[in-house]
Amino acid sequence: MTDSRCARQERRDGGVAVDGRSRRARYVAQAGLIAALYAASTLPMIQSPLTYGPVQVRVSEALTVLALFTPAAVPGLTIGCAVANGAMVAQFGPMALLDVVFGSLATFLGAAWTYRLRRRPAIALLGPVVANAVIVAAYLPVVLAATGLYDTTVLGVHISDSWMWMYLFGLVTIAAGEFVAVYLVGGLLAFALRLSGAARIVHG
Repeated sequence: MTDSRCARQERRDGGVAVDGRSRRARYVAQAGLIAALYAASTLPMIQSPLTYGPVQVRVSEALTVLALFTPAAVPGLTIGCAVANGAMVAQFGPMALLDVVFGSLATFLGAAWTYRLRRRPAIALLGPVVANAVIVAAYLPVVLAATGLYDTTVLGVHISDSWMWMYLFGLVTIAAGEFVAVYLVGGLLAFALRLSGAARIVHG
């Protein structure tokens, strides 16, 4: 190989390496920023049943639409959720670790679904709604057992009489709250990002 060809090859290799490092740095920075935004927008509502109760509209879930624009939203949202849910341990004790583990799992699965189907936003945003409704509703009765938040009657049925009734109740209410947060609030956020051109910046 001639000297000139070697120089060209080194420049190409160097460019790829620099570009690769730049992409990784941007990915990590985006994930960290999204995690911080999610945690910061959730923690102030830590005392509100509408954030952690069986009927919940966690407005910070609107940030799940960021998975339409960048893969960094998947780890970012997951970490942010784990941090925010971890704050519940002080209030509800070790049982709240279920929320840290399985709530973060629901967020991860929902965000991964959204990113994978990002070219079809209407279907993609179903990910967080379905994942949270199915998973969170299953363990939340255990975490909130002593709070009395399930002590209500719906259509003549006392919800707290059995785990199944609490699960079905949570399945409906969490899905409804998630729909409001993701499709309504998140939809407005996604529209604003596209309208302002910020979505192109996130895309890189």
